[in-house]
Amino acid sequence: MTTTDTTTPHDAAPVEAGAGYVDHDQLTRAQKALMALSGDVARQLAEQHGVCVRPLALRRIDLTSGKVDVVPVPCGARREDVCKPCAEKNRRIRMVQCREGWHLEHEPIPDRPDPTEAQMQLIAARAELHTAYQNARADSDDDECQAIRDTVVVVDDELRRLGVTGRLEPLDRPDRPAVKRSTRRRQDLPDLPRRPVEKRTLGRVFGNKYRPSTFLTLTLDSYGRVDADGAALDPDAYDYRRAARDAIHFPKILDRFWQNTRRCVGWDVQYFGTIEPQRRGAPHFHAAIRGTIPRAELRAIAAATDHGVFWPAHDEIRYTGKDMPRWDDRTKGFVDPDTREPLPTWEQATSPDALTEPSHVVRFGTQVHVKGILGGTEEAGRHIGYLTKYLMKDVAHAAGLDDNATERQREHHRRLVAELRITPCSPKCPIWLIYGVQPKGARLSMASGQCKGKAHRAEHLGIAGRRVLVSRKWSGKTLADHAAERAAFVRQLLTATGVRPGYAVDDGPFEWERTKAGDPDVPTRPALLLRAISERQRWKADYDAAQLLAGAPTQDRSAIEEAA
Repeated sequence: MTTTDTTTPHDAAPVEAGAGYVDHDQLTRAQKALMALSGDVARQLAEQHGVCVRPLALRRIDLTSGKVDVVPVPCGARREDVCKPCAEKNRRIRMVQCREGWHLEHEPIPDRPDPTEAQMQLIAARAELHTAYQNARADSDDDECQAIRDTVVVVDDELRRLGVTGRLEPLDRPDRPAVKRSTRRRQDLPDLPRRPVEKRTLGRVFGNKYRPSTFLTLTLDSYGRVDADGAALDPDAYDYRRAARDAIHFPKILDRFWQNTRRCVGWDVQYFGTIEPQRRGAPHFHAAIRGTIPRAELRAIAAATDHGVFWPAHDEIRYTGKDMPRWDDRTKGFVDPDTREPLPTWEQATSPDALTEPSHVVRFGTQVHVKGILGGTEEAGRHIGYLTKYLMKDVAHAAGLDDNATERQREHHRRLVAELRITPCSPKCPIWLIYGVQPKGARLSMASGQCKGKAHRAEHLGIAGRRVLVSRKWSGKTLADHAAERAAFVRQLLTATGVRPGYAVDDGPFEWERTKAGDPDVPTRPALLLRAISERQRWKADYDAAQLLAGAPTQDRSAIEEAA
């Protein structure tokens, strides 16, 4: 007589940690489900050590020794739901960048040097070649034109090698010049003073001692009443169309705002700003401004700033469902599905004769928050943290659309996303086809009314570009420069204290190659992750030892925080 085991997986007791040797073959599926996965353990350990949890495998070739190995390289993700260590690293670099440029006491970029004799000689030679090219084109001498083009390429390379930067005049002028539209101020906007812009980026000094700076917040106009969670009280009365268009064109009005600011205040204003969503889903802008600007002037500039979008009218959808424009090989463009008539091209629809008024105008709201900040204070550090607070989250989660969101919030978000999906995001957007206009650079692969741009995705809420906007003369450094400074700080500390790294430090030069799936020398991702964790543990031990020898407190923090 056989005995039947009637124990179900739900009756199995979990295996407690530290219970000694466990024979996994004797465990039920329910018991195994209550145990930690090795991949989860490695991922959590990597996050604790600040190691990328999804490293990329790149082949590194040492050009000095010829050694070839495959090393883990951080993925560089910006969002914590993708890779928290990489997102945190990016946020900390941005904090350093903001801090270094906000309260400067000297100009970050020195004056450019005078041109050298060799540079001027090459420019003179290029001028002669430019004239010769125009004469050869007039004579239709194609061989001479090609020879001059080849020579100009060599001259331009030599100019770059001698330290000449900036745009070099091309030999061939563009086939179609850019359309210039009037920038004359609208009559319904207040006038602003216009002062000559001085060549300085630093603000005023008060009392021969204090040089305060500014924290600014700009918001968009209201589209309807919302509740405390940012959801529309009356969705039918809320202007979702204007909200979607304002979100897509928000970076443009920010550019116009800074142009007006520099002309109004009379000096080269520098800023570090972040675009974040409000609870209602509309973007707003936080900016750290070097120097002080009167509150009244900033409010006046915001009120006098607008951006006109000179795009074809896109208020009425002409094509829906299966009756979409189709590609015609004969005309190399899209045609009407019934009449087979070609749709207007982008150039035709945006010509100055056909488009005399903007199809949409973006304006700021009345809420303009301005606050003075002194450098080196706790308040300055708190505002730097506030500027970079939401950089690790996607736009929708930063707006509060998470597991705790109310049903009204979700409906508000759904209607905004629905409007964004039928709002063109650029001149090349295929959504133009549903409005009867061929997008710029139309091609066969375009799907009518379907665009893969980030502006239309639910997690971006129309904010498709960069979340961080930094002026050119903010700190005089790029993000790569800040990362190199952090690495140099660690190297200098190890050298000054005489600590020799416990792992080989390869200085290159290196040549990098991408690996392919199936390459026999490429380790698995878990193996790459374990290698990265091992290297970080050894690096941390060396760094702590150097801190002890230097007399610094060995706290649980990274070199990024130390260098900051």
